[in-house]
Amino acid sequence: MESEAAGKKAERQIFEEHIAARGFRMTRQRGLILDMFLKKEGHLSPEELYGLVKTRDRTVGRATVYRMLRLMKEADLARQVNLGDGLARYEHKYGHAHHDHLICLRCGKAIEVVDAEIEALQEKLAGKHGYSLTGHQMDLFGLCPGCREKGKMDSERKASEIR
Repeated sequence: MESEAAGKKAERQIFEEHIAARGFRMTRQRGLILDMFLKKEGHLSPEELYGLVKTRDRTVGRATVYRMLRLMKEADLARQVNLGDGLARYEHKYGHAHHDHLICLRCGKAIEVVDAEIEALQEKLAGKHGYSLTGHQMDLFGLCPGCREKGKMDSERKASEIR
């Protein structure tokens, strides 16, 4: 618990330094949005974060939440992810291990995966083309086991209805 509190303090300090360098100050609303984002793990859309923030302070506007997400992304505290549904979502970046995503196109379920072999392959591929990787994002889209099974059952039901 102590290291988690230290991590949140580090993230807050990183953010405060980032916005100070841009001539902004840390307001109560910015602090609230940052805290709400840092407390919530997973993939948050701006609207979901806005909804969480509104439960604590009804005066915070949507535009403020969107600007904060941009600032958190610039400060390397957040990463924007695409889960295949056209919505931008954000996840924690600072202090979180790199991972890729497997995303179900039917139900939207996204799981985070880490694979050393894939990471090594990406480094090898970049090197083969003379690149030095500074980062990457890999999202794999398909159908999760539950949706594949549901699809099989739906197909079998339709086939039996035809007979």
